[in-house]
Amino acid sequence: MTPFEQFSAAQARGIHTVITDIDDTITTEGKLTAAAYAALERLRVSGLRVIVTTGRPAGWCDHIARMWPVDAVVGENGGCCYWYDRATRKLAVRHSLPPDALQANRRKLDALAQQVLTGVPGTALASGQFCRLYDLAIDFCEDVPHIGEAGVARIVQIMEAAGMTAKVSSIHVNGWFGNYDKLSMSREVMHDLYGVDLDAQRDCFIYAGDSPNDAPMFAHFPNAVGVANVRDFVGKMDASPAYVTQGRSGEGFAELAGLLIRLKAKGSSTSVSI
Repeated sequence: MTPFEQFSAAQARGIHTVITDIDDTITTEGKLTAAAYAALERLRVSGLRVIVTTGRPAGWCDHIARMWPVDAVVGENGGCCYWYDRATRKLAVRHSLPPDALQANRRKLDALAQQVLTGVPGTALASGQFCRLYDLAIDFCEDVPHIGEAGVARIVQIMEAAGMTAKVSSIHVNGWFGNYDKLSMSREVMHDLYGVDLDAQRDCFIYAGDSPNDAPMFAHFPNAVGVANVRDFVGKMDASPAYVTQGRSGEGFAELAGLLIRLKAKGSSTSVSI
């Protein structure tokens, strides 16, 4: 991973969208710092589009889309996307699955939850499970003592044996039924809301993340950036980001935002309009 400070003005010139994870990328030890929130604001004010992607629940996404300085929020690892039209003052939602599939999956998720909690001592349902639509989030270190890597691996094993997709974040294991992820929903949102081909224009995006569930995004975007704590997962991810910040978590995100804004101002007298 190359230090992000080596990112060039020529590269920055073409960037029109920042896509970012939340937990331990924007937040620091579970808190949204003033510096990290201000970094989101500065990115928007500078003319960049900001899309948040997260494993957090749909209920959180409603709040984030309304209250944060972002353009859209992809939630539950790609299960849904929320965005707020400030002109019409209406919240819009896109779902990956139809209502009947969601209902059927809910019953299976509830059964799997009991299997995991019984089979892996020390785990708990994530505190936000009550406002999830698509997935099962098992807490292994957010509100419980860390259960260890063997325990995390066991959660993944149980989920995958049941036919679920399982992704490990810095705090939870998320499992779901369905062929979607952060990348697939981001692709749909960019095309349908903004008329942007995410694959053809992948050089025009920066993705920021910190953990194994960001691997599909790290692999897809040549300008993917990990905040420094991504180093904690070296050797445990399917793909690593091209760049890494000096700062961890929210400090690293603020570092990314500041340098990107400065480089774009330095490297281009004309803005990219997409």
